[in-house]
Amino acid sequence: MPGIKIVTDSTTDLPQDLLKALDVEVIPLTVLIGGESYLDSVTLDPLDFLRKMKQTDELPKTSQPAIGSFIETYDRLGANGDTILSIHMTSGMSGTYSTACAAAGMTDSRVEVVDSQMISQGLGFQVVEAAQMARDGSTLEAIKQRLKEILDHTSLFVVVDTLENLIKGGRIGKAAGWIGSFLSIKPIASLEKGVYTPVTKVRTTSRIVKTLMEKFEQDIKGKVVKGIGISHADNLPLAEGLREEIRKLTDAAVRIRPATPVITTHTGEGAIGFMYYAE
Repeated sequence: MPGIKIVTDSTTDLPQDLLKALDVEVIPLTVLIGGESYLDSVTLDPLDFLRKMKQTDELPKTSQPAIGSFIETYDRLGANGDTILSIHMTSGMSGTYSTACAAAGMTDSRVEVVDSQMISQGLGFQVVEAAQMARDGSTLEAIKQRLKEILDHTSLFVVVDTLENLIKGGRIGKAAGWIGSFLSIKPIASLEKGVYTPVTKVRTTSRIVKTLMEKFEQDIKGKVVKGIGISHADNLPLAEGLREEIRKLTDAAVRIRPATPVITTHTGEGAIGFMYYAE
């Protein structure tokens, strides 16, 4: 009996062994740095990318997967009659979703494309749930409805050391009003409807932790925490500091991951993402 295959892109910040165990197909974005082209987290891992970024004065660039990559994947996965659910990073930051939609119209396979309106492990929450539900025999409509519920209950915050990458990459969204207002100030933004939105500005690491924990404690009150993720661009000390504070509020597992090269391209080194969902 035909089933449902899950496809996503390389910005989930999920471990490769987990993606493999859940039979999730990943289509990587491309990173351009130092005159060379690499497949995100395939031919260039986070550590190598950070090293290369320090060695060049030119800001790295990213590009969405080629439409042919989607078509080939959809043709292959749907050849035996399986339906494909393709879940991707927010359309507010990349053309990946629109390219997937175009490819869905150019294959004989049945493909449903979902804009997660998330990035990093916020996208990962949806991908993992979809894969588990597909494996358990849930219908396509049930999975899509569940993804909407997860999105509605997911919060994602980003703290950056510098706005340079976001500004030059054009991903700053509503936070554009902050440009030029920084010295040592660290901006905290949330992802609202797939777009970076200003939350506040702080000056110290301790204030970052305090601000995020106040918001987290408020959001999870009276709820069950279903997922927590921290992704960082070479800022493990802050990630671990956040985890220690989280443990004072919940026993839920915290997954710490290095951000993929594509995400780090836009956030810059030292950035951290904190995401969770609770119902």
